[in-house]
Amino acid sequence: MASTDPMTLVKRAIPEKVPLQVTEILPRLKDGGAFVKFSHPQGLTAEEVEGTIKGYLKKNPIKPWFNPFRRIRIGLVRGKPWLEDLSRFPSSRVKVEFAPTSPGGEAAELTQETLYSLFRKYGKLAEITSQPSDSKVFPKYAHLDFAKLRQAIMARNCMHGFRVLEEAGGGKAGTELRLSFEQKVKSHYIKDWLVGHPRISIPVLAALVATITVAIFDPIRTFFIKAHVEHSFEIKDSKIYKWFKSQATDMFTFRHRNSEEASLHAIWDDRKEAIDQLQTWLMETADTFIVVQGPRGSGKKELILDQALKGRRHILLIDCKPIQEARGDAATITAAASEVGYRPVFSWMNSISSLVDLAAQGTIGVKSGFSETLDTQLAKIWQNTALALKQIAIQDRKKSDKDAALTDDDYLEAHPERRPVVIIDNFLHKNEESTLVYDKISEWAARLTTANIAHVIFLTNDISYSKSLGKALPDRVFRSIALGDITPEVAKKFVLTHLDNEDDPSGNTQKLSAQQRHEDLGELDECIVTLGGRLTDLEFLARRLKTGQTPKKAVQEIIEQSASEIMKMYLITVDKGDRKWSPEQAWFLVDALADNEQLRYNEVLLSNTFSSSLSTPSSTGEAVLEALSQAELITIKATKGRPESIKAGKPVYQAAFKLLTQDHVLKSRLDLAILTELTKIETKSIDKYEGELATLASLPKQPREVGPRVQYLLTKLSISQQKVEGWEKEMGALKKVLTMEY
Repeated sequence: MASTDPMTLVKRAIPEKVPLQVTEILPRLKDGGAFVKFSHPQGLTAEEVEGTIKGYLKKNPIKPWFNPFRRIRIGLVRGKPWLEDLSRFPSSRVKVEFAPTSPGGEAAELTQETLYSLFRKYGKLAEITSQPSDSKVFPKYAHLDFAKLRQAIMARNCMHGFRVLEEAGGGKAGTELRLSFEQKVKSHYIKDWLVGHPRISIPVLAALVATITVAIFDPIRTFFIKAHVEHSFEIKDSKIYKWFKSQATDMFTFRHRNSEEASLHAIWDDRKEAIDQLQTWLMETADTFIVVQGPRGSGKKELILDQALKGRRHILLIDCKPIQEARGDAATITAAASEVGYRPVFSWMNSISSLVDLAAQGTIGVKSGFSETLDTQLAKIWQNTALALKQIAIQDRKKSDKDAALTDDDYLEAHPERRPVVIIDNFLHKNEESTLVYDKISEWAARLTTANIAHVIFLTNDISYSKSLGKALPDRVFRSIALGDITPEVAKKFVLTHLDNEDDPSGNTQKLSAQQRHEDLGELDECIVTLGGRLTDLEFLARRLKTGQTPKKAVQEIIEQSASEIMKMYLITVDKGDRKWSPEQAWFLVDALADNEQLRYNEVLLSNTFSSSLSTPSSTGEAVLEALSQAELITIKATKGRPESIKAGKPVYQAAFKLLTQDHVLKSRLDLAILTELTKIETKSIDKYEGELATLASLPKQPREVGPRVQYLLTKLSISQQKVEGWEKEMGALKKVLTMEY
């Protein structure tokens, strides 16, 4: 400690050969130095003493133990130092004020060149900043920024109170320098840098926000998805609820079979082979990519949930209908997140981010990366869902298991029973509007199956599902099950069982007597053949029968209701909306199917109503038929991957078509519309033929080779004219019907 005493350091720094006497030492601890007062002979100047000591210290450097890399330096005090003990601490910036030498006098503002010549000896100057010319602050000042702190300390202590004479640029009366430390104010430095470098700061900020989002919100979202799949927050699945329910059931003896379950037993018995096949596929270790196709109302969802997956714990049901029908990106993201339990979701932030990105692009010329497309947002939702499903699949693994050494992927491949089951309902619903949602779901489902994370089952009404799924798994064969309408025998059993177990409107449970059930048995057989084997229609029939209606009357009302639906949805042109077909095309199929239960697909396409329609918004007849199939007016049957025939969308529609064609006024009106359109088509062809004939007639000479072409055009013109004349006669008869009948 004695070696660090200022007195000791001063004695070591002054060589013995220098004839000076130290009179006083004033330590300045906060400045890291000391003032030394000394006296010297008259023949020796202070500058010479300074030079001698500097030369000595350069040859014999003194380095304190607490700072072994810096040697002691000295400087001659040229001004009048201010020895203060205020809470002012050194800084690399020194403020130099230009004060007059006497009260009331004038001080000159020193130039940067003068300041540089005065202060450069104490160390390297990084910057000299003069007072702004429009500043009204007095006294005038300048800022000196030294490269090192110790250099600023030396300059301040040596030059404070120094007087600059006139010949040195200090004015007539001279100028006194007052020095003080000034802290560098950087309150807006970061903000100014960020604003001044948007091409760097905005992408970095976007990456930072994304990182924080992933680190904080993704685990929360994964937790909620797992809770959704495991039904952790549903009261009905809790043990307390089940205990109260069992106690209440025993207390009040509310024991009766569920009517729907009882009536569906007949169907499940008929479809036992399909159920067993599904359960077998779910136990295989290979990729499980199952498609269950069938018309709406054929019981696909009930078959999977109530029978094939009965007893399974981890089932995720995703309904594509609300996702596809959502309007706007925010609504689509919200609907998709709701289906899998993905929360919290900030769908509204997508619009704000898009505005920010647009503003940034207009400012700096490039996108900032804040906004995310719908594709990216959906990919995040499905990615988090896949992570949650994998965690669910392996959460029951224990270190004591025989296969504990296996990796997670190998474990899931060896234990297909551990994998959750993902059911994608209403797949390809309204797929003609946009395929983005279905493409992302297909790709995600393909990753789930190939990584052995989950079994995936698609439920769809569309027979062309292979086109969409083939993009995601082009090298795989789908395992598919086609569900159609049930047979008349099973349909009859379904209705009778439903009647036996259905409660009447008064609330009393009663079964039909054997006599009542068999009185209309023959009539019921006939009605079931007319109604077909669609489950929704059969259940509707059973409910009507329970109200006391006879089978014929109930079926007749169902047919009339179906006919009204067909009129409203397909034939009336009050508001076309997004229809891709014309009423004439829909009526063409209704009229043809009323006479024939099955039509040739290609024959319909070749008809003028579909091949040359002038009123349909769709470009091809195939697109029209596909749209009508999606709307369930018709059903397209395929063979070996190609469309083969066309049938009614539901069995009951066959009878509804016949009922509609029996309405002479309606038939006349729509037949008139078809003939009018055909007449326009042929008139357009006639105009084309006549135009070409006029062009040929305008030739100065008629070459011999033109003769066959002219004859061909005249023949086509004659045929078209005959068609138009025949149609006009039919149109006259139809108009007569419309004017005479109501």
